[in-house]
Amino acid sequence: MQSNESVGEIGEDLAVSFLKKNGHVVLDRNKRMPGGEIDIVARAPTGELVFVEVKTLADESAGRLSPEDEVSSAKLTKMRRVAGLYANANSKLVREDRGWRIDVIAVVLTDPPKIRHYENV
Repeated sequence: MQSNESVGEIGEDLAVSFLKKNGHVVLDRNKRMPGGEIDIVARAPTGELVFVEVKTLADESAGRLSPEDEVSSAKLTKMRRVAGLYANANSKLVREDRGWRIDVIAVVLTDPPKIRHYENV
């Protein structure tokens, strides 16, 4: 069985590949800011700055929550605060006409992996 850390790392690697395949440019990973960490910072094909929370599970056993269900409203509030700090500190990355958003990518490590992308949560 894999450790939670390695499951998370694998999930983030898969999320980065998924984003790149879908036209995103990855700018930063595991960026620590006061109050939290941002898993992935990317530029969407539309020009928006995107802050991505990645949640990964080794499997979706009966009775378990799906990875995206692990993103609570408290987690999203914290992400908005941390993303705002990042955006303010890196204002050149934020296009006025596009702004920024928070996405969630849920990964289940099946064969093949399942990846679900939720934009602007």
